[in-house]
Amino acid sequence: MQRYLDVDFDRRGMEELVSALADRPADAPFAYVVTPNVDHVIRLHGEGRDERLAEAYAHALARPCDSRILARLAALEGIRLAVAPGSDLTARLLATVRPGDRIAIIGGDGETAGQVAPLVPGAEIVQHVPPMGLRTNKAALAEAAAFVAAAKARFVFLAVGCPQQEYLALEIARRGDATGLGLCIGASIDFLTGRARRAPRWMQRAGLEWSYRLLSEPRRLWRRYLVEGPRIFRIAWRARRG
Repeated sequence: MQRYLDVDFDRRGMEELVSALADRPADAPFAYVVTPNVDHVIRLHGEGRDERLAEAYAHALARPCDSRILARLAALEGIRLAVAPGSDLTARLLATVRPGDRIAIIGGDGETAGQVAPLVPGAEIVQHVPPMGLRTNKAALAEAAAFVAAAKARFVFLAVGCPQQEYLALEIARRGDATGLGLCIGASIDFLTGRARRAPRWMQRAGLEWSYRLLSEPRRLWRRYLVEGPRIFRIAWRARRG
């Protein structure tokens, strides 16, 4: 692990990470992957620190860096963070799915499973769509966790956004009877199925994917990227002084 801004990032690059996760037996005890980005790190700092998210992070199997901005800030400190974007990791793991594998999706809508099916021919897909307000709904969290435990899927894609998907991952792990690998993937399924468009590759490499998403959904994302997001520079500056 490589520690930066109080997060233990995974040192493995994409190839090594995919190989390790894909080789994990489908019936192994449930474990999950979180993908720290700027939004997550901000939630883990300051007066509003999200202790539930911090606990979920502490119990995660892997924490690959999902942000080139974080990687560049770390580089100023002489710290190398291997970037493995969550959407790319999701796509690579889906490519390892074999006929007969079972996949569980938590989130999405009535069309999601059908749109994912062509990406995993021969696989069985099960889906649970929890209600809004999942983060504060203990009964809904328990219901979703029970669904995953019963599904016995090889991969469990938790697509309900941060921090509720991380809360749910921890809830599933705490049950003790679930199996498979969980991935906290946010909007990755929408990108892979074409329901949403990712930034062009050059913008991704330049660390400008956030601006593309902001322009695509300004009403929903303006606060995240223009108000909350810039706090990462103050957090990094304070850490550098410390």
